[in-house]
Amino acid sequence: MTQVGEVVTAAELQRNVEEAAQRTPVIDIHTHLFPPSFGGLCLWGIDELVNYHYLVAELFRSSPESPQQFWALTKSQQADLIWDALFVKNTPLSEATAGVVAVMIKLGLDPCQPDLKQAREYFASLTVEQHIDHVLGLANVSELVMTSDPFNPVERAMWERNEPCPERFHRALRMDPVLNDWETAHAVTAAAGFKTSADLTPQTVSEARRFLDLWIARTRPLYLGVSLPFTFTYPDDSPRTRLIREVVLPTCLQYGIPFALMIGVSRGVNPALGEGGNSLGYADTASVERICVENPGVRFLVTMLSRENQHALCVAARKFSNLMPFGCWWFLNNPSIVEEITAERLELLGATVIPQYSDARILDQLIYKWAHSRRTISRALYESYSRLIADGYPLARKQIDRDVARMFSGNFRRWVGLPETGAR
Repeated sequence: MTQVGEVVTAAELQRNVEEAAQRTPVIDIHTHLFPPSFGGLCLWGIDELVNYHYLVAELFRSSPESPQQFWALTKSQQADLIWDALFVKNTPLSEATAGVVAVMIKLGLDPCQPDLKQAREYFASLTVEQHIDHVLGLANVSELVMTSDPFNPVERAMWERNEPCPERFHRALRMDPVLNDWETAHAVTAAAGFKTSADLTPQTVSEARRFLDLWIARTRPLYLGVSLPFTFTYPDDSPRTRLIREVVLPTCLQYGIPFALMIGVSRGVNPALGEGGNSLGYADTASVERICVENPGVRFLVTMLSRENQHALCVAARKFSNLMPFGCWWFLNNPSIVEEITAERLELLGATVIPQYSDARILDQLIYKWAHSRRTISRALYESYSRLIADGYPLARKQIDRDVARMFSGNFRRWVGLPETGAR
């Protein structure tokens, strides 16, 4: 048995895997981040970080304040309340609170302060442009993908004004209103001059396609994406199935771009918590198989929100080469679960997956989300390589580097047609 390159011993393995995961740049394929040119949509700083909706939901487990009292406060007052309840009076053990601690330490701030004065002074001394470069460097994120929603009036205005977007900020075009709320979506398209109606007439379908043509030309997305409820079924006799079949998938074929399905949401189970009031449900993985077999010419990115869906999704990906599992979404983005899911994917699919994305809404979250993800992905990779070495396989250092690079950027580049790094 021969192997080209330096062979890694069992004693060296953990260090080699961890070093590869730390030094390899990543493309963050799904975020809700915006560049500074998008004004108030570009969220950063301690008040935004502490007011993240995961922490808002967690607050009410440790504080007597009601949601109604909380929402009546200013953002700074809300952040002060969360800080006192979750960081001063409690140990920050949850992933959401530990993430804030990790960000602060990486930025040289003290997470044991009794208030946010030091952190606020630090962020007040920065420009957002400086901070973006610093954060992307700390997170080792080379490029990221924004979520662009043409049905959000604030976002739409930015794109219509042709606000500048840095090269490393790619775009994905969000289809949620089209597929989940056509009544609202058609009103927006009609107001923009497209001849659409609530009924899916041939003219409406054609005009909806034309609307997507306009926004693809405007945003140049790497993929179309949608967040779907756990009750999603394909095919069925709903308007959603017709819109997928007659509008979205033909558009993907025409432009050669993938369709990302994010399945498993249960929205508004506790409306008083706002964005923090969403939950999850077990979804029908067979619908993913049916859409893949019906559309072999379309590439699909699929992430599912329920832990119980992960094994079936991996098995489906073994059967369909046009299916790419990606990331650990929302409530799955906890180290123990990320490690479990990554290990399962490696065992069933090898390095042909996209293990994680940040889903960051606040710029600073990139720091902890990728620090934590790199650690957990490293542990899963280490276990897979350990079994190979135990069986006598001569694992080379360059194989580790190759596998990590594929999972952190190469698989996505190939899936969406981005040139390899350094390619012309």
